[in-house]
Amino acid sequence: MPAASNEHTTKAFDLDLQELNRMIAEMGGFAEKQVNEAVGALSQRDLQRCARIVSADANLDALQREIEHKVIATIATRQPMAIDLREVIGILRIAGELERIGDLAKNIAKRVAALDDGMPIRTMRGVAHMTSLALRQIHDVLDSFTERDTLKATEVWSRDDEIDQMYTSLFRELLTYMMEDPGTLAFGTHLLFCAKNIERMGDHATNIAEAVHYMIEGNSLGKDRPKADQTTEIKFDHNTDH
Repeated sequence: MPAASNEHTTKAFDLDLQELNRMIAEMGGFAEKQVNEAVGALSQRDLQRCARIVSADANLDALQREIEHKVIATIATRQPMAIDLREVIGILRIAGELERIGDLAKNIAKRVAALDDGMPIRTMRGVAHMTSLALRQIHDVLDSFTERDTLKATEVWSRDDEIDQMYTSLFRELLTYMMEDPGTLAFGTHLLFCAKNIERMGDHATNIAEAVHYMIEGNSLGKDRPKADQTTEIKFDHNTDH
């Protein structure tokens, strides 16, 4: 291929990559907003806010589809290789993880209607704390993607057990309340599902960290992910709330 043609292809790929990066930034910001809104609606039992969250999830799905189409077109027309190919495949993976985070926020919003004021404020504070940890993970891992920072991605990956530990503590606390007061059973069960959804958000942030590391280094982190979820809870199926 002539040098001029090579240069044109490289510039075209760079433009495609810039657009994909912009789309991931938009999608990431939207996912963070959905999580914030969902937990805010949960703490305030705000059904109108919940309806907006559920409706807005379609926007996140649309962004993911746009990224998928752009990635496919880029691979077909630019034929990237080596690190360039890892970049676009990594972006495709990250878009999928962000879409799942949005689904989890939507799942929380859909459960709010089933809740009443049956649990102590301290328990809700535990959920809020879990959310702050998950949001920090999401924010930091998106920064690691933007900056192509493997160290920051690895730090996110290593912190996953913090959310697991918080979930384990909250799980045990909720079980205690439900056993002591059967009147809290319905509320506690729904809140457990909400807490599990938040814990899963941390897992998806960790998946993004792994994708970022692979994009840059061309290999996996090469060690077992830290997990500290010691619960032996009911089987939580992530598809049940769709």
